[in-house]
Amino acid sequence: MLNTKATVAALLMFPLAGLAQEPSAATDILARVAEFHGEAGVFAVAGYRIGARALSELHERRGSFSLDVTHHTPFQVQWSCIADGIQAATGVSAGKLNLRLVETTPANLETVIKDNRSGKVLSFHLRPEFLSKYLDTPEDRQAAAARDVLSLPDSAIFTIKEAAAKP
Repeated sequence: MLNTKATVAALLMFPLAGLAQEPSAATDILARVAEFHGEAGVFAVAGYRIGARALSELHERRGSFSLDVTHHTPFQVQWSCIADGIQAATGVSAGKLNLRLVETTPANLETVIKDNRSGKVLSFHLRPEFLSKYLDTPEDRQAAAARDVLSLPDSAIFTIKEAAAKP
């Protein structure tokens, strides 16, 4: 039997490693997203995946005050749910002043995650193919679709590139 806290800790250090071998790890992630967001919907899980990848790329731990996230999003459910997933994965929050939402159009959706310690900045965009498949997923299909999203490779969900640091 897996130790849930140890499993979650390992996933935060090595995001999504071994999900195919550890179905309970996927269940733990979906539970974390649902606990934070209210349900583990498609876009919240996509946000979790973005946040987990950022932690890995930036060599940071969940809860780091070094992280700074700006999520450029329409102020509409689905799009804004991404921010909750990022928050569940990384521990950033509006209260810690390291999570901001900036209103934009769907065409300009972007999540920018900066490590203030290293100065490294990552820019994430959802893939058009991902949006075509999962945008407006009906409520009764959210849970199954979210589980699918959790098992996809990052490259099927989003693009990531290192961006220039803004002053």
